[in-house]
This record gives sequence, structure tokens and C-alpha cells, in this order.
Amino acid sequence: MTDRLSLIQWLSPAFPTGGFAYSHGLEWAIDAGQIRDAAALTDWLTTILRHGAGWQDAVLLCHALDPSADLDALTDLAAALQPSSERLQETLDQGTALAQAVSALRDTPLKPRPLPIALGEAARGLALPPEEIAAHYLHAFASNLVSGAVRFVPLGQNAGQRALHALHPVIADVAARATGVTLDDLGTAALWADMAAMRHETMQVRIFRT
Repeated sequence: MTDRLSLIQWLSPAFPTGGFAYSHGLEWAIDAGQIRDAAALTDWLTTILRHGAGWQDAVLLCHALDPSADLDALTDLAAALQPSSERLQETLDQGTALAQAVSALRDTPLKPRPLPIALGEAARGLALPPEEIAAHYLHAFASNLVSGAVRFVPLGQNAGQRALHALHPVIADVAARATGVTLDDLGTAALWADMAAMRHETMQVRIFRT
């Protein structure tokens, strides 16, 4: 039970990773009128979870949980897979913050790494299956973006929660599939989400860092 509570704490909005400051390109999509309601948000996030950074991060996380995995090699791979400078900043900043905060809790140093690799290293000692860890990670990722959309589409709180609830089967499916694949199965096809992250870099007025 305590291992699960530790994981929930690390992925909580209250944990000091600064996740609230990053929109994964969602801010541009909202500003451009791509996302105006809960249905559009659900479709957008479903694509990212199944075919974009959600899938990619879940696979990297599951491999990082393996005690025999080369974390430095996974760190380099995770950085190389980022499609834009802001997306690289997003995963490095949050991963560094998570590593620092977990290190302070445990009084053992963890190296700064991209977020899924940092979490994988921190969670290696937890008595939890990789599928559950990946599902919690994806839920925290989706929840953070839903929270941003609630504030800036804007969506009502109930609409945002319905959107997040609709993603639960997607999250469960992606987490389950990510545990049984090799790094050769890595790949993304969420091109419009990647373009949104790139276009966010040139917005004149921005609230989010990405």
C-alpha cells in the first residue's frame, strides 16, 4: 500500500515538478480554435495517448523500470525522440524536478533525466507492476492537460472530468500494451500535436512554457 501511495504522491499535482506550467502544445491548439469543447479535447488527448507522447513515454517508462536497463542510453534516446525544443524542455525540466524531489524524500541522489526515465528509475524499488505505474503516469499526464483546458478553453469542471473519465479505457489499454513491446516498437504519429508544440514556440502571448 505504501508503495502505491508513494507513486500517487510523485504524480500528484502537489508534487513540485511544475507540471502545471506545461501544456504540451495545447495552449496553441486552444488559441487556434482547434479545441473548443470537451469532445475535441478528448479526441486530441486520445491521439496523443495512443499515437504520440503518451505511447512513447509509456514504453520508455516500462523499459526504465527494468533493473538491467541502461538508463543513460534510455536518457539519450528519450531526448533524441523529442520533436521540438519545447517538448525537450518539457520532459527535461519535469524529469529533473521529479528526480530532485524524490532524492530529497529518500536522501539518495537521482540523476536529472527526461520525465519517464526519471520516474522509471525512482519507481524501480516499488512493489508495483509496470502496467500500473505506466497507467498512473499516463493518467497524471492527461489530468494535467485537462486541467489546463478547463481553465483556458474554458470548460466547466464537470465537462473536464467527463473528458478525463472518457480517457480511462485509453489509458488502461496503452499502459497494458506498453509493457510487452521492445524499443523497436517506439514511434509516434500525432503530427498535429507535434506541430502545435512547434507553433507554440512563436506565440507572442503565452501563459504556458510549452
